[in-house]
Amino acid sequence: MDILGIYETHLPVRDLDRSIAFYRDKIGLELAHVLRERRVAFFWVGGKEQGMLGLWQATAGPLHMTLHFAFRCKLDAVISGCETLKARGIQPLGFHGEPVTEPVVIGWMPALSLYFKDPDGHSIEMLAVLPDAPDPEFGVQSHSAWAVL
Repeated sequence: MDILGIYETHLPVRDLDRSIAFYRDKIGLELAHVLRERRVAFFWVGGKEQGMLGLWQATAGPLHMTLHFAFRCKLDAVISGCETLKARGIQPLGFHGEPVTEPVVIGWMPALSLYFKDPDGHSIEMLAVLPDAPDPEFGVQSHSAWAVL
């Protein structure tokens, strides 16, 4: 097998129409197909050759699972991500879920990351792998702290 990456991921959502609006209108994904009778919507992520996100409306229940996934992004998109997210009414978050004004660097990779939540509380990440050498001792700190190294 020659695996190149993950093509699709799926999330449970409480309100399919609300989630369609979020991922289409705020995040900018292309809506590929909706199956109303199954309560599911599919989005292309980077075009149909690159990836797909499926949103499945789950029935109401006492337990609600929140999940995490990362969008692979261009470096400049993550760097400008705080402004982009704020302009779309989305709070940019750091590694521990705290509000931030700049992305963070995960030193062991290294990667530039910025997090936010969707309407169901799922943790979504914008990530760009950095060309720099890994530094596990750095931990997770602000991009400006990484830039001065």
